[in-house]
Amino acid sequence: MKQHQQHDHHHPQDPETHHAEASAGHGDHGPGSSREPGSHEPGSHEPGSLKTATARATTTEHAHHAHHHAPDDDHQVHQHGEHAGHSTAMFRSRFWLTLVLSVPVVFFSPMVGHLLGFRAPEFPGSAWITPVLGTVIFLYGGAPFLKGGVQELRDRRPGMMLLISMAITVAFLASWATTLSLGGFDLDFWWELALLVTIMLLGHWIEMRALGSARGALDALAALLPDEAERLTEDGTETVPTSALRAGDFLLVRSGSRVPADGVITEGRAEFDESMITGESRAVLKSAGDPVVAGTVATDNSVRVRVTAVGGDTALAGIERLVAEAQASSSRTQALADRAAAFLFYFATGAGLLTFLVWALLGDIPEAVTRTVTVLVIACPHALGLAIPLVIAISTERAARAGILLKNRIALEKMRTVDVVLFDKTGTLTEGEPTVRETSAVDGDADRMLALAAAVEADSEHPVARAIVRAARERGLTVPAAHDFEALTGRGARAVVDGVEYRVGGPALLAELDVAAPEGLRVATEAWSSRGAAVLHVLRDRTVLGALSLEDGIRPESRQAVAALQARGIAVAMITGDARQVAEAVASELGIDEVFAEVLPADKDGKVAELQARGLRVAMVGDGVNDSPALARADVGIAIGAGTDVAVESAGVVLAGNDPRAVLYLVELSRASYRKMWQNLIWATGYNVLSVPLAAGVLAFAGVVLSPAAGAVLMSLSTIVVALNAQLLRRLRLDPASLV
Repeated sequence: MKQHQQHDHHHPQDPETHHAEASAGHGDHGPGSSREPGSHEPGSHEPGSLKTATARATTTEHAHHAHHHAPDDDHQVHQHGEHAGHSTAMFRSRFWLTLVLSVPVVFFSPMVGHLLGFRAPEFPGSAWITPVLGTVIFLYGGAPFLKGGVQELRDRRPGMMLLISMAITVAFLASWATTLSLGGFDLDFWWELALLVTIMLLGHWIEMRALGSARGALDALAALLPDEAERLTEDGTETVPTSALRAGDFLLVRSGSRVPADGVITEGRAEFDESMITGESRAVLKSAGDPVVAGTVATDNSVRVRVTAVGGDTALAGIERLVAEAQASSSRTQALADRAAAFLFYFATGAGLLTFLVWALLGDIPEAVTRTVTVLVIACPHALGLAIPLVIAISTERAARAGILLKNRIALEKMRTVDVVLFDKTGTLTEGEPTVRETSAVDGDADRMLALAAAVEADSEHPVARAIVRAARERGLTVPAAHDFEALTGRGARAVVDGVEYRVGGPALLAELDVAAPEGLRVATEAWSSRGAAVLHVLRDRTVLGALSLEDGIRPESRQAVAALQARGIAVAMITGDARQVAEAVASELGIDEVFAEVLPADKDGKVAELQARGLRVAMVGDGVNDSPALARADVGIAIGAGTDVAVESAGVVLAGNDPRAVLYLVELSRASYRKMWQNLIWATGYNVLSVPLAAGVLAFAGVVLSPAAGAVLMSLSTIVVALNAQLLRRLRLDPASLV
């Protein structure tokens, strides 16, 4: 879990943190400091922390080549499930050729002409257009389904492929029998065969694209990486290929240019457009010591950057690995569609045999054949082939637009059933870094006191020092120049401003100088300490000028996220390793239902198990580092803040940004996509359950018989209904204003 570092030398007794609070460049940890087991040193959340994940993954050596010369995803062969050995490009090419061939087949089909009331032109050889092109469609377009059907028969696991292959084979044989006038049957199914193969190829192409759509989107982002970088040398700068960069190189990133590799700013400050990683449109101000991610843009100033990660270690490479895992994941609802196909296979086969036997016993063999063929052909629902792929494709796209990376689609399906969302506090509900919250000056001039504190801390890179300097700048204060800076190990820092020595530090500094804060100031600082804030004093020589409170700032979006989840009937809990008074203060401000405080990282998964033991379905939201066991144990593990740390293997979902409201997107998308999947499955399966008995002639005694032509038309209409219903997902709004 991300830790918000405080000055240990300033406030070693600060109850807010359990880890050491060393000032960068100030010296070693102060006396009495301790580090929470499993916590990280400052900087551990730089992009370079991806190296652990990279060591476990097979990646290319260089980022530039990994992104710009990756194989075409359309031609990548799928290795799992019914699409084993298939590629998106294969389904795409077969679909387009089959679609072109289907046009003349449908146009010259006598059955279609009869239905629509027109007569196709006749000329020598025109009668052979439909059977010849229909045969090409069957052999070429139907090949993936025929092979898949044979494999399902061998595996004794009938599913969609066997159902499709049965329907097109029966249609093919019946149509040839009609074309050759064998048996006197009128079973011209060439047009139905063509449409069935075309629509099924489209459905499987869409599904294959859905499996790789997020990958394609991220490859497009990766393509935004610059081809070259300006590397700093002793003589100035040199232009080198991005692939030539190594960790430790120093780069110049000019205003308006993209960062060529993950790194840390060493000099300068600029606002960065990180929308390609986080989805946030607002530029983020970064200065020396802040991490930057490859592909982001320095919008207003030039900065110097030390490279920390290249090749497979970069944030973008990590995101691509996550998406690759999503490509291989299975969907329970897709499995449900396969089970529905298996049911329809047995249902149609049984109905076909029963139909033939009944009509044969009635002595009408021609009608027995006609009814049986009709049953077997229309038993393969076009709609079922599109029911799930369309919903998956659209929900994947919607998730990507909302900054949600799905490692496993099952996580999206489970999210609708969650009873409680357990948030890690630091870096999730809070900013994860100290912020000056309140100031109090003995003489009442708090701005002057803060400016002096900023002057003392200006040369320090410690998070607390940077928080003080940042607070002064945000208030528009003029920070005087300081010199003779010195870190006071374990106590604070000192510097000379305008010839006068000033110090900034916590209780340890006051104790060393044997100085007590004035009574009026002590009342304010005790109130700050009671809620877990770090308290720093500002001194001129040995006189206390005032004090500052530093706390881990609560994200403005957190209040909206908590309230919106509760409004949807989902409880909100918080877990943290911080002291109870700190946790209770944050929970009180956000209105959180339950708090787990002072929890070590190793014990977090136990708290998840505790909630599950109560019969609750738990979604855990953390940063994916120390929270990994808890993320793995939760029903849905959600890693937040993947923009700078995507070494996440135990979460099912990764939120590219740091906005906790993205959890709401996940809930709404899960509920909406689940509804659409079921609606489509019910429609597609229900159509067959009703139409097959009619095609079999169950109501023939009443004069109600579903003709082959009518059955085929109704089947095509059901496909249109399913497609339009899936498109309604696009109306789902996933912006904060519509969800909170």
